Amino acid sequence: MLPAAARLTRSQDFGLVVRRGRRAGRPRLVVHALVRSTGQQTSTESSARPTLDMSKVGFVVSKAVGNSVVRHRVSRKLRHVVRDRLARLPEGTSLVVRALPASAEASSADLAADFDAALRKLLR
Repeated sequence: MLPAAARLTRSQDFGLVVRRGRRAGRPRLVVHALVRSTGQQTSTESSARPTLDMSKVGFVVSKAVGNSVVRHRVSRKLRHVVRDRLARLPEGTSLVVRALPASAEASSADLAADFDAALRKLLR
């Protein structure tokens, strides 16, 4: 299970990561990442940033993926994949993982390979 402190829960945080973050697409998922800069922040920048100190992750699994059983299965697989890699993210990183319809038939290993490839692209 992904710890509660490592979950994106606010709609504003999801929107901010998707709008301002970098994106890497793979055949089964799209990963959006917003890495917190270590520089000085103005007051307007600090209010626009997610309220995060540690890395957080959110998941988007739409009805295009399948019915509720399939969507929940994909969500569980993605949470398991991300949980094992959370410690390797730079501190303050926000991720939104969006599952594509092809993820419905994907194994955990396939999702892990896509997630790792997308993460490598985003964090280089």
